[in-house]
Amino acid sequence: MAETKTLAELGLTAQGGREARITGLSVDSRQVRPGHLFAALPGSTMHGGEFIQYALRMGAAAILTDREGARIARDALAGADAALIVSEDPRQALACAAALWFGAQPETMVAVTGTSGKTSVATFTRQIWQALGHSAINLGTMGVLGDFEAPLAHTTPEPITLHRVLADAAQAGITHAAMEASSHGLDQRRLDGVRLQAAAFTNFSQDHLDYHETFEAYFAAKAGLFDRVLPKDGMAVVNIDDPRGREILEIARARGQQVITVGRNPAADLSIAAQRFDATGQDLRFMWKGQPHLVRLALIGGFQAENVLAAAGLAIATGDEPARVFATLPGLTTVRGRMQLVARRDNGATVFVDYSHKPGALAAALQSLRPHVMGRIVVVFGAGGDRDRSKRPLMGEVAAKHADLVIVTDDNPRTEDPASIRAEVMAGCPEAIEVPDRAEAILRGVDALLPGDALLIAGKGHETGQIIGHDVYPFDDAEQASVAVAALEGRI
Repeated sequence: MAETKTLAELGLTAQGGREARITGLSVDSRQVRPGHLFAALPGSTMHGGEFIQYALRMGAAAILTDREGARIARDALAGADAALIVSEDPRQALACAAALWFGAQPETMVAVTGTSGKTSVATFTRQIWQALGHSAINLGTMGVLGDFEAPLAHTTPEPITLHRVLADAAQAGITHAAMEASSHGLDQRRLDGVRLQAAAFTNFSQDHLDYHETFEAYFAAKAGLFDRVLPKDGMAVVNIDDPRGREILEIARARGQQVITVGRNPAADLSIAAQRFDATGQDLRFMWKGQPHLVRLALIGGFQAENVLAAAGLAIATGDEPARVFATLPGLTTVRGRMQLVARRDNGATVFVDYSHKPGALAAALQSLRPHVMGRIVVVFGAGGDRDRSKRPLMGEVAAKHADLVIVTDDNPRTEDPASIRAEVMAGCPEAIEVPDRAEAILRGVDALLPGDALLIAGKGHETGQIIGHDVYPFDDAEQASVAVAALEGRI
């Protein structure tokens, strides 16, 4: 990466044709250094234009913002020597500038979007690549994992962080990267500038309506991966079982993108023909271009077959031989916190942890667990605070419909009253047992397990903390489950 670049080299044009040499990029005015380009972006509670005056004091050489930001900082800008770039879409302009500033990216990049399954598909894709000898990573909810590791604060980081990580990975020898594309990240143009070869769509159901407000706005954000970010010569891997998958298919074909379809539909390129379940995994028979294949998957949950085939589709889309890709599938391992077997009682009952925190995901987790379980399904779950309230009773309804014993507890209440959240969840499952303390709820769920039963602890998955108010307290569902089993079996 060069020490400095001009605005023109970053694809930016300042008012009056002014030029400037840029020494770095910042979206936080506290991190501005002399010569930086400061991006003053619109926010949900405050416009970044409010901080332009501070960025100028710190020596910013250029300001990127929209008309509102320029209006807010009009007085500060009037006497400043900095170049001003006013963009109709400053987020997209920043993303593309960040890509040009950092330059390097892994040669083979893919992204996956959908309400559920993003982490699993990205992780399975990375595992397939590694098994085939590629140096690979996946980026998302769990951070950066694989042959290069780094923490991430968001599923889809803001562009400066994202492109810095991609450049660092490329310089470390990473050739393949699979990204999770969140609806927030897509809506805020964080992936614009990433050079994708392929993208996958998993499914679509209710989530994030606190941010997007409507289903159509939420879907439009997801669709942006295909109608804006993925280039016309890219390949789309689309689950056509989902009704909205058909719309994604139409978008991809309208743009001239090649498509690999996946799903249970026999017409899919990668189609699930049959599954046989047992306590430790499943046998999967699937078709590729009309030819049958049979593999053993050490994965719990019927939906995992769809995730595996989506990952296989991405590997094929980026140039790997189908037969070699299929040969790697038996070696795939579950993602931490995604239908993860975390404990087993002496009577054979099992305990699973899953990240499902939306109605559709919880239904899928419970339904997919059923074929693996000879006895009852017990579920412990709650709902997050300061998030979409409309999904809470729906989650209660799902739990009551698909589980035999329901225990409602706290998830991450954040700044909301935990009792009020539980009450809204229990409106959908009035027969549920209410246990506010999550550790106690897990203990009671484990204690209820009879031979052949299974407990699903849903909602927090891989998380190692519980957010109460503005504080994060240590809490790990998998660890709590292990402790509960050990205590009840007299091992501690």
